[in-house]
Amino acid sequence: MNQALLYKIFPFLGWWPMVNRNTLRADFLAGITGAIIVLPQGVAFAMIAGMPPEYGLYTAMVTPVIAALFGSSFHLISGPTTAISIVVFAAISQFADPGSADYVRLALALTFMAGAIQLVLGLARMGTLINFVSHSVVIAFTAGAALLIATSQLKHVMGIEVPRGLPFLENWSHLFRGIGQTNPYVLAVGLGTLLSAILFKRFLPKLPNMLLAMVFGSVLSLVLDGEAHGVALVGQLPAHLPSPSMPDISERTIRLLAPNAFAIALLGLIEAVSIARAIATHTQQRIDGNQEFIGQGLSNLFGSFFSSYAGSGSFTRSGVNHQAGAKTPMAAVFAAVLLALVLLLVAPLTAYLPMPAMGGIILLVAYNLVDFRHIKSILKTSRTETAVLIITFGSTLLLELEFAIYIGVFLSLIFYLQRTSKPRIVEMAPNPASEKRKFANVAMVDVKECPQLKIIRIDGSLFFGAVDHIGGQLAQITHEESTHRKLLILASGINFLDMNGAELLVQEARRLRSIGGDLYIAGLKLPGRELMAKGGFKEDIGEDHFFTSKQEALARMYLAFNPQICASCQARIFQECETPPQGRGEGEKQAEAANG
Repeated sequence: MNQALLYKIFPFLGWWPMVNRNTLRADFLAGITGAIIVLPQGVAFAMIAGMPPEYGLYTAMVTPVIAALFGSSFHLISGPTTAISIVVFAAISQFADPGSADYVRLALALTFMAGAIQLVLGLARMGTLINFVSHSVVIAFTAGAALLIATSQLKHVMGIEVPRGLPFLENWSHLFRGIGQTNPYVLAVGLGTLLSAILFKRFLPKLPNMLLAMVFGSVLSLVLDGEAHGVALVGQLPAHLPSPSMPDISERTIRLLAPNAFAIALLGLIEAVSIARAIATHTQQRIDGNQEFIGQGLSNLFGSFFSSYAGSGSFTRSGVNHQAGAKTPMAAVFAAVLLALVLLLVAPLTAYLPMPAMGGIILLVAYNLVDFRHIKSILKTSRTETAVLIITFGSTLLLELEFAIYIGVFLSLIFYLQRTSKPRIVEMAPNPASEKRKFANVAMVDVKECPQLKIIRIDGSLFFGAVDHIGGQLAQITHEESTHRKLLILASGINFLDMNGAELLVQEARRLRSIGGDLYIAGLKLPGRELMAKGGFKEDIGEDHFFTSKQEALARMYLAFNPQICASCQARIFQECETPPQGRGEGEKQAEAANG
């Protein structure tokens, strides 16, 4: 088998030669840190997703191993995440009671479907799709999900009865009405756990603050005799590893969950690739978006057969993994194996873990999800991104979560198309004051223009979506009453040209000739030149109207200038202006002779 194909199918073969005694030691130490961090997170995320607590740990054991072996990032750690967990809850709670066997069945089916969608997108090499989704969508959705998570946990921290599955505003209404029924013991345990986690993080940053806070909350509940005063306990986790399971992929289940599966697949891919690329900016590693799609898809597909619900890349665990000194994806493998050992040892102790303590930890997780720095930056710098941010955030709170994702992505695409459909058209002229008469933006620098020639530069793609805008701009610049009827387009900034764009150039050439002008093109890139030649567009405009550079274009075009206008011209901005043209007819003959 071809080696390149073998590495494509089994990407871990590419980095396996890097593994040695030193990397194994570094990855093992990073794995210990990752296993300790994910223990409380896994339980918390499972509760957010409406799954039994152990399923969060199962997901943290199976998913990261497959994603690490078949992804492209050396440091990305996959597993349960807050945003995915809350979408899972929103998707399935309408069909089954959280925590029930039927709920788990649907969650595993949803995971299988999301993984299949991700794998198909990866095999179809659709990894570049993520580039078209604004980062503001992820930030806004995550912030909205964080507020929803915090809202759902306040009842556990305050000891107030609130019905499950209420909309955001109704949930807060119940909380306000029931604030007088707050259980002080429950509140003390919840806030005590939350504050201790903050203090541990502040004064003992190298220790696992969440794990220590959960121990503190458990001890505080025992001291207060919390169980006798209404403090509910999480209960003992089963001390066994994930068992094989068969996801329900019947036609009825697929129809029921398909819209939510696509939303989870899309959100998971956005999270994973964004996190992998963020870390790669520090490690200088090249991330293959398509391979990450495949890795995430396989991890969810495989995980659904081993009691794991939908997962994705975790920014917290991936960041810690990198900072802990991980060298290869073996760190993710070590973290999963060590977590399995920890589960077998500490499972009996979870019987003493209070629900308010878990609620306090989840409140802290929710707060940490909100990226205040980037939100502030977006609000200051971009109106369009601010609109995406606000609308996505509001949709997350008030609509079904899968629709919030779709709305955010749809808005990102709309604003992207708006930007690309209006390429920047810059009016240019030589600047006599600069070295070698470099061209300057007429709107920015006070320079004279040639009365016989208008020079513009198009910055952007000339495709079907931009044709109307560019056509209108060109007509405005070279109208019949203007002396600027000859037009030179500096086309080096046109990165992409399609058939519609080529047809526009032909139409403009014909329009300008009908009013006594003409169209010339300089610096068009090779793909554009090939399209113009193969489609016959170059012949329609004129073979001698295309130039490789603006210097060649000006030298040749000057020969066709009207000598009478040149004689009385005060601009004289071109080097060629030092030698008067010999007249249109003679100039054209010289141009033809130069063409050969």
